[in-house]
Amino acid sequence: ARSSGKTQVYQTPSQIYSKPGQEAKIYCSHRESNYDQILWYKQSEGQMLLLGYVYFRDTYPEAGLGVKLGGGASKDQNCTLTVEDVNSSSSAVYFCAARSHSDACG
Repeated sequence: ARSSGKTQVYQTPSQIYSKPGQEAKIYCSHRESNYDQILWYKQSEGQMLLLGYVYFRDTYPEAGLGVKLGGGASKDQNCTLTVEDVNSSSSAVYFCAARSHSDACG
């Protein structure tokens, strides 16, 4: 039986101010022992864009979006999203989401 409690996902920092050309790094972690995948999204002008995901320690960034993924997606590990070359279109809300990889097969 699955618990109906919400999974706690922690994202830091809550706000980043970067100059053009710099990189910005966001960290995400969770406390769920059976979750092994973290997905990163960017919300801009009402659109949600998948930036990529981390499965255990394997990274799968979407091509051409100027982001790097790192770290690990398992419990208590830090998963990182790096926006490599900050510009005006980088201004957005970024989300991370954690899930169990086996959920995708159900």
